[in-house]
Amino acid sequence: MGIRADHVDIPYHQDLDLESDLIHAAGLVLDQMKSTLSGMRVSVLLCDEQGRILARRTANPSLTRVLNMRGLAPGFGYAEQFAGTNGIGTALVERKPAFIHGHEHYVEALQIFTCAGSPIRDPLSGQSRGLLDLTCLREDADPAMLALVREAARNIERRLLDQIADRERALLQTFFQARRAAGGARAASLFLSEAGELPAPGASGGDLLNRHERLILQGKAAELISLGHAAIVEVPLPHGRAATLLSRPVTSPSGETGVAVEAVLPGGALRRLATTAPPALPDENVTPSQVTLSPPYTTASPEGSAVTEPPSVTDKWLIAVGEPGVGRLALLARQRLELLTEAGVRIGTTLDVTRTAEELTEVAIPRLADFVTVDLPDAVLTGEEPTSVHGVLRRVALGAVSEGSHLYSVGDLVTFVPATPQARCLATGQSVLSPLPAHGSAWLPEDPVRAEKVRAGGIHSAIAVPLLARGVVLGVASFYRLEHRGPFEEDDLSLAEELAGRAAVCIDNARRYTLERTTALTLQRSLLPHGLPEQNAVEAAHRYLPAQAGVGGDWFDIIPLSGARVALVVGDVVGHGLHASATMGRLRTAVQNFSALDMPVDEVLAHLDDLVGRLDLDEDPDRAVGAGIIGATCLYAVYDPVSQRCTMARAGHPAPALVLPDGVVELPEVPAGPPLGLGCAPFETVDIAMPEGSQLVLYTDGLIEHRDRDIDIAIDQLRRVLTHLDRAPEETCDALLGALLPAQPGDDVALLVARTRALNAQQVAQWDVPADPAAVSGIRAAVTRQLADWDIEELTFSTELMISELVTNAIRHAGAPIQVRLLRDRTLICEVSDGSGTSPRLRRAATTDEGGRGLFLVAQLAQRWGTRHTASGKVIWTEQPLSSVASAL
Repeated sequence: MGIRADHVDIPYHQDLDLESDLIHAAGLVLDQMKSTLSGMRVSVLLCDEQGRILARRTANPSLTRVLNMRGLAPGFGYAEQFAGTNGIGTALVERKPAFIHGHEHYVEALQIFTCAGSPIRDPLSGQSRGLLDLTCLREDADPAMLALVREAARNIERRLLDQIADRERALLQTFFQARRAAGGARAASLFLSEAGELPAPGASGGDLLNRHERLILQGKAAELISLGHAAIVEVPLPHGRAATLLSRPVTSPSGETGVAVEAVLPGGALRRLATTAPPALPDENVTPSQVTLSPPYTTASPEGSAVTEPPSVTDKWLIAVGEPGVGRLALLARQRLELLTEAGVRIGTTLDVTRTAEELTEVAIPRLADFVTVDLPDAVLTGEEPTSVHGVLRRVALGAVSEGSHLYSVGDLVTFVPATPQARCLATGQSVLSPLPAHGSAWLPEDPVRAEKVRAGGIHSAIAVPLLARGVVLGVASFYRLEHRGPFEEDDLSLAEELAGRAAVCIDNARRYTLERTTALTLQRSLLPHGLPEQNAVEAAHRYLPAQAGVGGDWFDIIPLSGARVALVVGDVVGHGLHASATMGRLRTAVQNFSALDMPVDEVLAHLDDLVGRLDLDEDPDRAVGAGIIGATCLYAVYDPVSQRCTMARAGHPAPALVLPDGVVELPEVPAGPPLGLGCAPFETVDIAMPEGSQLVLYTDGLIEHRDRDIDIAIDQLRRVLTHLDRAPEETCDALLGALLPAQPGDDVALLVARTRALNAQQVAQWDVPADPAAVSGIRAAVTRQLADWDIEELTFSTELMISELVTNAIRHAGAPIQVRLLRDRTLICEVSDGSGTSPRLRRAATTDEGGRGLFLVAQLAQRWGTRHTASGKVIWTEQPLSSVASAL
């Protein structure tokens, strides 16, 4: 838009309409909020539909000065085209509440604030009339601000309803003046109540009406206003209660005629009404002679004839005042708008199919229906796209105004016969409005007992709407009404379609998310180790827990190495979803390959760092921005059970924890290298002693990092949990997850706990070899004696041959120091080390060659063989399998 964040000109407007109905409607609400927020550094701003500030309420002088310095004052306009993202302009553009915190503001001058804005809509048309905003300093922000400003905006909308038409305002004023002049009890407004609820009983003797009952009375009042004459109607309420509605014409001084509707609450007592006009009150502008209250009232007898009843007044509550013909449309439009607005906020708050279906039932009850059900195929619940919805469906959600609906319960399988509205709407893809047949079994022939209970329960009208999203029918939503309400009409059908359409899109989004998450989780688990490899260096346990937000890129690994050593690896790819899982699999495979080459710890991370950089460069340029590997970390450790030492390095990964055999917990100071892919400085290693019985705990950041907890607190908790003697690795994993993980983790967690073992002196034999070919026979004899001591003489021939070849090559082609070492582990390991860094190469000798067959023979006799480079040279090693008896020994 050409806006500069560091220098922006907020326009100032002098032509504000400070006498508009919006300002008049909001004045009391603003004053109430100022009083409520007294003592707090929070400002209340009222803006018009163009984002111009009309009014401001601030109780804190210091905040007022800051607001004035930043131009948050009446007259300044904060539409997005002038100020970019901000609490006023963004909420107006998105037409929904917005919470903009600190640096989320585009303009730097506004980044010290946190703003919560909520649009104010016209109660009838739904068009934006303006916005209410709460602004405070960033450090004083509270998420509850959004709920507070949203409720205050609703209150202003209710007050705007009072001012929509001059005629209705005059009629309302006339009604209250006439009530006071007549000496009746003070009238309170059900329809125009600012608190949204009736006062507690006592002043009128009436019972407190709940929200459901109030909505029933409002709907009936709209019908009475449309009749245009006086009447008394008894309205049945749930749970056997009833209320009486009284409507009467009211004429204003200017001649407008309307209808006022009052409710006699359950338990109220009637009083006689004087038939003569009362004297005028001195403080009223309208005299009783100018007001027409027209008794008597007319009600319908059971036979349908009109019955005249004596006029009377009672402790009543005003429900609505309006003109015939217009009042009903206005009230129904407002109720429809409120319901649709609420549906947009409440349906689809999660990416869970079942919860979304439940939200649909919660929104529709009681304003549209008394019972609502949602039925889906099992395929939708697992994330698949349904191939057919004409068979058995599962009841996913059931909402009811009362217990005992006799409908199928949640979790039940439901089959709709062709006569039902559900079957017809699924077959045609069109909504169906239908009354319940005289015999309920026509809808439930397979369950006639339940059918009769449904009929006896009072359900008499139904709407079935297909849940259609992106051309696919996902299921059906059913709406039912009881006898105390009239049957569904075409307007109700249209409203049900609106609600079901919103819910269908949200259910489809949740289904797609479920499918992607399930696919990613399947991929993730297929790429993670399915079991621990056989090795004697450590006793290990592991855990992987996916996050609520989706499967991520955390992984762990245990890789057996030459010389009875083992590599312990934990890594993390930033992000969630399939891309993170696939990247994790590529990195884990790369680590295994680098480990198979017996590279030093720092070189493994260096090669991995280079690989991540090349993977980012290889990403498809047509993919979305940020689809590459935006971050990856790794910790790589190698433990040697002979020396009982561990060498480790890390690339941007949390440091491990070490529990010594005496219970002391240490956090080794492993140099913190940069994350993978940056290609920065070489990685540094650290070598630490790990006596037998020590536990090394490796984990990803999801275990200790959480937005509601400081990381230092998490580290202290980690120390306390690990300070426990004689705890097995499996128990350690459970204890760590139970103590450190929140109820809904925001990131996935990989955890690896390894307790060290050691090869004792009886399992290791070692000899120094002089650089003299004559020494080969002596080494052969020593090896033979050692094999006899270990009771594995069957390996003597092959071992002598390999030792002879490797030692001879070291004497001829390498140099001192030369050493031979035998390790008796799961296999017999033979190692020959020398001072040369040159690796031998296996080649195929020609028939005329006099040499070049030694390594070939070694490769044929050994199960595995290879070369490992050291700081002083290299080690050539071989492994031979032991017999089952020898291995057990």
